[in-house]
Amino acid sequence: MLRKYGYAFHVALDGSGLNGLDGRAGVCVFLYDAASGDHAYKVTYYDGIAGGHAPSVDPGGRIGFLGNMGQHLLFYDAATAEEANRVSTLRFEIPDTTIQSSTHLIWLDQAEFITSIGEHFWKFDVNRLGKAERIAPHGLKVPHAMKRTASGRYIVYGGMDHPEYGEAKEVGIFDTVTGSARRVRLPTTCWHLACHPDLDVFYAISFRVRPGDGHDWQEWGMAYSREYAYEIDAETGQVLRHWSAGREVPAHINSDVCVSGTELIFCTGGSQTVVLIDLDTMATHRLIDENPGPFSLSTNSRQAAQTVIDSLARGSVFTNADLHTAALQVSRGALIDGIYACQLSADHSLLFTANRGQNHITIYDYPSLELRLRVPMPELQEFDPRLSSWSDPRLGFHHSWLVSPAGQHTNPTTEEAIHR
Repeated sequence: MLRKYGYAFHVALDGSGLNGLDGRAGVCVFLYDAASGDHAYKVTYYDGIAGGHAPSVDPGGRIGFLGNMGQHLLFYDAATAEEANRVSTLRFEIPDTTIQSSTHLIWLDQAEFITSIGEHFWKFDVNRLGKAERIAPHGLKVPHAMKRTASGRYIVYGGMDHPEYGEAKEVGIFDTVTGSARRVRLPTTCWHLACHPDLDVFYAISFRVRPGDGHDWQEWGMAYSREYAYEIDAETGQVLRHWSAGREVPAHINSDVCVSGTELIFCTGGSQTVVLIDLDTMATHRLIDENPGPFSLSTNSRQAAQTVIDSLARGSVFTNADLHTAALQVSRGALIDGIYACQLSADHSLLFTANRGQNHITIYDYPSLELRLRVPMPELQEFDPRLSSWSDPRLGFHHSWLVSPAGQHTNPTTEEAIHR
C-alpha cells in the first residue's frame, strides 16, 4: 500500500470526549498519492488498551508503535494497522501516577528503541519485548514527548505537570554517550518539542494549564496566558533564544511540533490553529486557522455538547469559573477541540494535519499553505455500533507520524537554502 500511495499519515486515536488521556486507543493510517490525489484510510481500535496518544514507525517502515496512557507497549503492522504485539510495562517498573506511561519512544534502529517507564529510561528490542535493559534515571516528574537531535547523541524530552508534585516547568536532555540525564529548568511547562534538522538544537513549546480548584493538577483547565517557544542547545542546556506571544495569539495547548528549516511549526488543540514561527528572527509568525467559530454548533453540536458535559465533570462551574471562562477564551467560543496532528513531508512540500474536534484530515501545500485536500472522516459510530446516533462522533485524533515516499529526501526551498 505504501508503494502505491506514497504517503502514510499515522494518527493516534483516543476516541470521543474531552480528555484524550482516558479514552480508547487506536490508530488511523491515512494513505495519499500526491500525483493523482487518491487517498484511502484504515481505522483500527485495540481492545484492552486505553489513552491512544502518539504513533511512530520504525526506520524500515515495517512496525508501528502506538504510545498510550495505559502502561502498555503496543506494536502494529504499519501497512495493515493490525496488532503485532504488546506488553505491560508494569512488569518492569510501577509509576506513581497513571499519567506516567510510555507515550513516546526513540527508535535506535529497525528493532531497538528507548522509552521511559516509571523513573527510568529503558531499552527494548521489538522481537523480545519481555526483556528490557534499564538505562538511567530520566530526572523529570513525568516525561512526555521524546526526540533525537541531528547528531544522534542527545535524546531530548518534554515534561508534564504531576498530579501530586505540581507544575513541571522543565525539559530533559539525555546524553547517549555519557549515559547521563540533565534537567533544564524553564519558566513554563513544555510537553512537546522538536529538533533542528542540522544542529544539536531543539525547540520546546509551552503547555500552560491551571489546576482545578487551585490545587488539583489531575483535573486541570486551559490557561488563557501568553505562550512561549524556547530554542535550547542540547550540549549545554542553555536557552539560546525564545519567542513569546500575547494571550490573544491563538497558540494554546499545542500537540505535534516539527521544523522545516526556516520555520518552527506546531498545531494547537485549544486554539484550532497551526502556528509557524520564523526561525531566522524567532519573532514573526503566521497562522493556519481552522477555528469554526461560535456559530458552528449546527454542524458540531454533538461534539460541543460532550465538551460541555466533560468540562463540568472535571470542575464545578462555581469553584472553577475562571477555568471555564479561560477555556472559552482559548477556544474563541468554538466549544470543540482542534488540531492535534501536523507533520511535514520529507521534501517539505506538504503539511498534513488532523483536526480532532471537526474530525477531518487536511493536507496543505508548503510553504504556500494553500489547501490541497480535506477529507471528512467517518464517525466513531461506524466502528462501534453500541454507540447511539446522538453521541459524540469524534474518532479522537491525537499525535501523528508521517511516512514519506521511499527515497524522498529534504528538498529545501530557496528560502530554506538561504537560511542554511
